[in-house]
Amino acid sequence: MPRKPKRPCSFPSCPNLTEGRFCEEHEKIDNKRYEKYGRDPVARRRYGRAWKRIRDSYISQYPLCQECERGGRLTKAEEVHHILPLSRGGTHNRSNLMALCKSCHSAITARDGDRWNRR
Repeated sequence: MPRKPKRPCSFPSCPNLTEGRFCEEHEKIDNKRYEKYGRDPVARRRYGRAWKRIRDSYISQYPLCQECERGGRLTKAEEVHHILPLSRGGTHNRSNLMALCKSCHSAITARDGDRWNRR
């Protein structure tokens, strides 16, 4: 099957052609710029490929938000929440996990002060 033609790099005034958004040189620069807004390296190590597998299997076992179910509502779960956060010694053990919708997860995270490191 024919491939799409290469296009100019999206970095300002870069003449290199690429198949993606940036050429190899500028992709590294853009990744560094993006990462400064992301998680810190310690947290990034906690949420690797193993966590994604655990999360996917937990969501398939509990497809509904457990907090909404307590209130008598049926809402699709989109997040898996650590009851005791990893930063405070929690684990990926199933007894420490909870399937939540985005709004419940945001409310719990804000209430606990985890979002802005206010405890």
